[in-house]
Amino acid sequence: MNETAPKKAGTDEAGSGSRRIELEVSGMTCGACAARVERKLNKVDGVRASVNYATRVATVDAPIAYDDADLCAVVDKAGYSAQRRSTGPADPDDDPDLHAANSLFRRMVIALVLFIPLADLSIMFATVPATRITGWQWILTALAAPVVTYCAWPFYRVAAKNLKVGALSMETLISIGIIAATAWSLISMFAVTADTADVGVWEAIIGSDSIYLEVAAGVTVFVLAGRYFEARARSRAGGALRALAALGAKDVAVLLADGAEMRIPVGELKEGQRFVVRPGETIAADGLVASGESAIDMSAMTGESQPVDVADGDAVTSGTTALNGRLVVEAARVGDDTAFAAMLRLVEQAQSAKADIQRLADRIAGVFVPIVIVIAVVTVVAWLIATGDVDRAVGAGLAVLVIACPCALGLATPTALMVASGRGAQLGIFLKGHQALDASREVDTVVFDKTGTLTNGALDIVSVAVTAGHSHDNVVGAAATLEAASEHAVAKAIAAAADPDAGDVTDFVAEPGRGVRGVVGGRHVQVGSPRWVARGATVPTDLARARRDAESAGQTVVYVAMDDAVCGAIAVADTVKPSAAETVRELRRLGMRTLLVTGDNAAAAQKVADEVGIDEVLAEVLPDEKVARIERLREEGRVVAMVGDGINDAPALVTADLGLAIGRGTDVAIAAADIILVRHDLRSVVEALGLARATRQTIRTNMVWAFGYNVAAIPIAAAGLLNPLIAGAAMAFSSFFVVSNSLRLRRFAAGHEWTGNEHASTEPASTEAVSS
Repeated sequence: MNETAPKKAGTDEAGSGSRRIELEVSGMTCGACAARVERKLNKVDGVRASVNYATRVATVDAPIAYDDADLCAVVDKAGYSAQRRSTGPADPDDDPDLHAANSLFRRMVIALVLFIPLADLSIMFATVPATRITGWQWILTALAAPVVTYCAWPFYRVAAKNLKVGALSMETLISIGIIAATAWSLISMFAVTADTADVGVWEAIIGSDSIYLEVAAGVTVFVLAGRYFEARARSRAGGALRALAALGAKDVAVLLADGAEMRIPVGELKEGQRFVVRPGETIAADGLVASGESAIDMSAMTGESQPVDVADGDAVTSGTTALNGRLVVEAARVGDDTAFAAMLRLVEQAQSAKADIQRLADRIAGVFVPIVIVIAVVTVVAWLIATGDVDRAVGAGLAVLVIACPCALGLATPTALMVASGRGAQLGIFLKGHQALDASREVDTVVFDKTGTLTNGALDIVSVAVTAGHSHDNVVGAAATLEAASEHAVAKAIAAAADPDAGDVTDFVAEPGRGVRGVVGGRHVQVGSPRWVARGATVPTDLARARRDAESAGQTVVYVAMDDAVCGAIAVADTVKPSAAETVRELRRLGMRTLLVTGDNAAAAQKVADEVGIDEVLAEVLPDEKVARIERLREEGRVVAMVGDGINDAPALVTADLGLAIGRGTDVAIAAADIILVRHDLRSVVEALGLARATRQTIRTNMVWAFGYNVAAIPIAAAGLLNPLIAGAAMAFSSFFVVSNSLRLRRFAAGHEWTGNEHASTEPASTEAVSS
């Protein structure tokens, strides 16, 4: 029968909905612990939970009938403790993993200092009985006592807590091993027998000369060392997220109605309030510049090194920094609604994601400990029956206990994903979860949208033709002055191309779908569609030719008329991003097939494709036709990545094996994608695929080691071929290997060489990427 948590008063049995909360779980020490907590939570009616051992976070979807205390109580009953995860600004100095590492380090140093003489004396007294001086037993006991009590106490505490609720964990194995080795050694040292030839079996057993105090102390040292390095590794792995959180503003200077300023915590800022940003300060919320000018450092949010100039009316983003000038910003989105908060959530969600291979590892870790205990007991009994050699039997049993390490299984995937998501955030690349990793390895086809993806998504003037008797500056200046009053995309492009200094505009009229007209500097000016402007007028041959050439190249043309005479033709187009051609060229070099699929007209699409080097073009398609094209590619055996930014790209992003959304695109596209590219630079597509593949290769290496280690080590230990002391060192090393291998992802370099798909190379170079 499923467990049930207490219901809140006043709610019905089913509740009226569900919610997602995150719990910080403490007391977990291995993958088996995480599996146990997850299993307990999932036994509660209506609850779905996923527990990540590396991040110590339980993500719970639960009916609203359960409050936080109910769910925390379930975790408490499992032998651990939990509390609601804080959603406030993170304190960069609040690092529980570092605090744990410092505590472990103190115990480790004490254990190591005592272990060295203890090991020397134990070996000497055990192998050369003639060296035993009076009270030798007490010397060894005095050296071992602090190690197996104070230093090993964290293991006993967790094991005892778990046993109270009928659970077994890694600490159970460690504690049994240390206690058994210590007890056996004390019995062997202090038991007195007259003549072992004339006594019974039990007397012969307790009269053994086996001394395992150095094993008990050694296992304590090695496990403490392993836990210490693991805690330090987790601290470094979470460093990127803490560094990102530290970039957020802590307080903000709000502008009051009388013009005075009042500094308040950033959490108290409300939408619509105006706040002041001075040089060097971090912008506290998303909003619009109400007054002032400044260069903004966007590197924290986009990874771009070049500052962006902003002035009145420009949008600014939280988490960015003003470099010069004073700004007054009107807050549009505050708190958890800001882009900065969304970025942090993306990183946290990626770190909490759990791949299928990790779920398998969690299930194995959940049953691993009791199986190991059974194997250890069977090993001792088998050796006693087969040989009667007590020393070998006990040694083999202890080796089995201390060699087993489900920790490595539990750490293999989440540690790598945690490091990769933090490193990706620094590069402006956000992996939303394990789906990106699973798909990235086999991707061999990349489909690009055009507008806003390969192009800048904004129109610019590409050519201007004027008739005799008119200057370029005169025509463009008059058009820019008139168009400055319009909101049309073409008007904005023209207005931005010149200073509107031709005079004031009077009698302004905008005719939707046609253009605008008005009086500029005493002259009647019209700017708009060629058919509307040229109605009833003669169009000079050179302007007509310029129009045909521009439109054949996929550009949009507007005519300019002054005093009813057509005098200029301005061509505007969405320009290609500078990084587009290089990105396509790099993908093709790596053996990738590239396609352009767009709803734009064929001429414009082909022009962009020719400019960036894409051979295959599918133009004038609706969103469902984009989806159909991707489905056909997949039916052909292709593994497809889709890069887009608009609402119409969302279905294709979901359909593709891997969706990459340009971070400046729509919220719908971002929600549909597996990877979000915050930077405007398209080269991040190659970097994102490289990081995803490097992460997947790291996880693969971790899992091969973790599974292979346990499969090989336990039979070797049971066969009596492994000294318990060496077994303890190997067990600690297995976890250390997994976390240190994952930490190499922190050195993944933007623009680093990546070998591409499986068809282009037999093996990805992700390990090279992370070790450079």
